[in-house]
Amino acid sequence: MADHCQDAVHCDRSDALSIHTRKITDSCRDKDCIEDLRVYLTTGSQTLLDSAATAKVRSAELLYTYIDVEPIAFDRNHYCIDVTFYYRVLADAVVGCARPATLYGLAVFSKRAVLCGEESKTHIFTSDTRLNASDGQTRYAANLPTAVVEVLDPMVLSSKVKDVCECTCGESMAQIPGYICSLFDEELVLSGDRRRLFVTLGQFSIIRLERDAQLVVPVLDYSIPTKECCDNPGGSVEDPCEMFSRIPFPEKQFAPRGCDGEQTDSCGCYKTT
Repeated sequence: MADHCQDAVHCDRSDALSIHTRKITDSCRDKDCIEDLRVYLTTGSQTLLDSAATAKVRSAELLYTYIDVEPIAFDRNHYCIDVTFYYRVLADAVVGCARPATLYGLAVFSKRAVLCGEESKTHIFTSDTRLNASDGQTRYAANLPTAVVEVLDPMVLSSKVKDVCECTCGESMAQIPGYICSLFDEELVLSGDRRRLFVTLGQFSIIRLERDAQLVVPVLDYSIPTKECCDNPGGSVEDPCEMFSRIPFPEKQFAPRGCDGEQTDSCGCYKTT
């Protein structure tokens, strides 16, 4: 290692490598408590909710995240990132004396972040650029940084059912893309409902801006996998009794606990775990 080239720019080709990667220009993290988010139920679920005694949200799953990046007019180094999250929400409704029926629908949440994306005067085009295509780059957007959003499935904190007359007047209608609607086997009820389901979610997310960068890095060695390929979906074959014999005996799980999480030691005295 003492003979390794210290100046990567002037190293031989065997000691340096030019790579293309993304540089993180700015990032932030958020812990959102999304209160009273309306759930747009399917037609069948809405019918059940209108006649249900109670309903409670069971879980929420993140279906899709739409990201839009726009430059800020008064500061070309900063960009506005608008993020819209689409969730599939499952709930249980009690109708009469029958077992709880499953309701499901869509919830939509939007947020905004402002991050430094560094100004770029270049227009970047690649061989897969498609001008005038709905999902392709254009000359206007060819030098924008790339926004990346990492997010966990939300935690359900609470839920409630309200009559339409109790809901806030002037509520804005969510814009739901056709692709999101196609993920449900029934149409979503956007208006004309008598009762509405609302949910409060807790969500953790990370948002960052990235730009393409060309770097020269020193090369120590090429990365060769050390793991051998296995054609057994369950992994290597092993005697289950041999595997079980290596698991330590769970002594603490057999010790009686007190009402406050205490358990006795060998002398009969209580100790806190």
